[in-house]
Amino acid sequence: MSTSNDSLARLAAIIESRKPANGGDAASSYVARLLHKGPDAFLKKIGEEATETVMAAKDVDAGADPAKLVYEVADLWFHSMIALAHYGLAPADVIAELERREGTSGIEEKALRKAENRERAEQPSGGAS
Repeated sequence: MSTSNDSLARLAAIIESRKPANGGDAASSYVARLLHKGPDAFLKKIGEEATETVMAAKDVDAGADPAKLVYEVADLWFHSMIALAHYGLAPADVIAELERREGTSGIEEKALRKAENRERAEQPSGGAS
């Protein structure tokens, strides 16, 4: 998986270099343009790409070439990486989270999150009276 991690790290570095604060030119770079427009622009693209991914998966179920699904997931990952960069995060952060979850049942993980959220909600706010 190191080759995949290297590819993601290289792409993340390119995205980072396109941030307006790093000299990214919105006139010549799609990534710089999305970042310059702000979260609404790239979050909208993530929504669009997620929908296209779902539609591609449905098409594969109906006999379409699975390469179409790979293409759409690549678009989804790419736009998600733009969001990560905007918020000061990197693919390595996502990989670390996936590794943290490795070996944990998804059902157990969801139950643990529910219990943690319930615990937080039950804690006193600590505000002054």
